[in-house]
Amino acid sequence: MNVTLENLTKKWGPVIGTDDITLDIKSGEFVAFLGPSGCGKTTTLLMIAGIYKPTAGYVKFDGRIVNRLQPRDRNIGMVFQSYALYPHMTVYDNLVFPMKLNKTPRTVMQERAERVAKMMGIDHLMARKPGQLSGGQQQRVALGRALTKEPNLLLFDEPLSNLDARLRLSMRGEIKRLQLDLGITSIYVTHDQVEAMTMADRVAIMRAGHLQAYCPPAELYEQPRNLFIANFIGNPPMNFVDVTVSTENGSFHARREGFDAPVSSQRGAKAAGRKHAILGIRPEDMSIAPAQTGDGILGEAYVVEPLGRDDLVTVHIADAKVLVLADPKLNIRIGDPVRVKFDAEKVQFFDPDTEESLLWA
Repeated sequence: MNVTLENLTKKWGPVIGTDDITLDIKSGEFVAFLGPSGCGKTTTLLMIAGIYKPTAGYVKFDGRIVNRLQPRDRNIGMVFQSYALYPHMTVYDNLVFPMKLNKTPRTVMQERAERVAKMMGIDHLMARKPGQLSGGQQQRVALGRALTKEPNLLLFDEPLSNLDARLRLSMRGEIKRLQLDLGITSIYVTHDQVEAMTMADRVAIMRAGHLQAYCPPAELYEQPRNLFIANFIGNPPMNFVDVTVSTENGSFHARREGFDAPVSSQRGAKAAGRKHAILGIRPEDMSIAPAQTGDGILGEAYVVEPLGRDDLVTVHIADAKVLVLADPKLNIRIGDPVRVKFDAEKVQFFDPDTEESLLWA
């Protein structure tokens, strides 16, 4: 099912939940609504579900306006953060409950419940009640209950937030694979950028009720359209340094006191001539070496955080601070003088006044 949002707005008096959201979701696509708490992602999801009525704009399913259609008539399945299972019912009864409301024949209910339970790997738990299940098992039951309705649209509202890190990783893969196999159009609300980036075909990133970007994850990461997106996407986060970009003998340099980074002509030309610009560079797009063995910008290792495969090193360069991922074999220690080099082709530039990208806007 195709889902289209046109100028979708939700207000409660002077409080804006969402403002003029317009996007389209193709049939079979997995889309994530991503952003910090209070950005409007769940509000948008609930308008799609029919739980909230839009103040303005339209929700369309396959081109049909459904603003006035009740949630029960939209043929959607919802999976919540809280699982929302009935504690007095068995797993089987939880799975068939939506079908009972629709007066589905008993034989059809049983066949669907058994098929979905086997698909979710919970067929051996059918006689248990939610209190006898682990968090991961409860989440599978909640997802299975949504699937027994055979919905045209699946809506997820931060479904993995209550799970531990290891189980979240496992469930991310299972949900993505299941959605791909079934081909059901799915919308996934999350504040976790890793979930959005690893699971979604496209990501709608939101801030204070406004849509900031709607594109594939790789584009969000490599071509951030503004400072908010650049800062929100990526872990460890992108570094930002106030600079002036100038050219000498055809070469471009981003400079400030104690700081001189060569940048590519293609990128430097977009920021040159401005009094100020904000340089952005990701920790993985930088290299670091002991001061006596490397070349680059001189600095001091202020903090070293071992992450296993890498060390995350906070480097002070004059009055600027940057994060760099380093090979643990370099054995960098706090207080060591180091030299940092930037990948000249990966540098981003932003306007300090508008916060818009100077490269991609």
